[in-house]
Amino acid sequence: MIHFLFHRLWQSALVVVVVSFVVYALIGLMPGDPIDLMITADPKITPQDAARLRSLYGLDRPILERYGHWLSAALSGDFGFSRLHAKPVMQVLIPAIGNTVTLLGLSFALALLIALPAGIAAAYRPYSKTDYAINMVAFSGISVPPFWLALMLIIVFAVMLGVLPAGGLGNIGGAGEVGGIWDNARYLVLPVTSLTIASIGGHTRYMRAAMIETLRQDYIRTARATGASEARVLFGHALRNAMIPVVTIIALDFGYLFSGALITETIFAWPGMGRLIFDAIMGNDFNLALVALLLATVLTLVCNFLADVAYVWLDPRVSFQKVDE
Repeated sequence: MIHFLFHRLWQSALVVVVVSFVVYALIGLMPGDPIDLMITADPKITPQDAARLRSLYGLDRPILERYGHWLSAALSGDFGFSRLHAKPVMQVLIPAIGNTVTLLGLSFALALLIALPAGIAAAYRPYSKTDYAINMVAFSGISVPPFWLALMLIIVFAVMLGVLPAGGLGNIGGAGEVGGIWDNARYLVLPVTSLTIASIGGHTRYMRAAMIETLRQDYIRTARATGASEARVLFGHALRNAMIPVVTIIALDFGYLFSGALITETIFAWPGMGRLIFDAIMGNDFNLALVALLLATVLTLVCNFLADVAYVWLDPRVSFQKVDE
């Protein structure tokens, strides 16, 4: 087990280094740089001043040399400054990470609480009216474009009914009172609903497919033949094995949502990681965009690692013995 953990940590570190170089190179190859933006903002800067600034910031060096300096500083804990926010990168990222974790955590939990029972119910009686109804709702959620859904929610609940804010972040200072808690929570309702609806259909379909295949296995028929109750067969035998492929999808989907909530966060003006990455790339804020994308990569790797650990808990037949040997 210990050998497996070190092996996975080594693989994850290698992936992070490779991804960091690829992202650094792609951002470095983008047209324009911070000096060009400074020239645009201040036409009085002479070409000699621009060349001196590029030399000062190392922008005139080869990309490998620039990446080496950045990696050395990052390993020492210095991720640089954000040009757009005029702050150290981590001071900008930490609030955005908290906002995104709040948004995605609530929407992800709600999606799983609805999708997993719905998938089980559909698989228990396949091709029944219940199954067809759940499938229709799931396909509707998969087919609806996230940006259209977000706009429709704003039009209905913020513009027409006026019961919820169209976007933004609540006043954190007022969270100590009951009214303040609700005022802050109101800003979460629409973006959480949008992300929940967007992801609930896929999880329902995955759960249904996994449960249908599991319920057809021989050991399920054996369990029923021994007189086990349907609840024990369904939740004690079938569910645990059906969750193995679903756990993989959940782990990958959460890492994707972390960086893929760009549309939702932009439409609802939610100051999270997705919007931060978009603003950093559009504003040529190299350090901020690079570190934010790397955090999304690290989160995906962590979720994959947790999925591997969950396999052992769900299926005792899975072990790391071969890796240890």
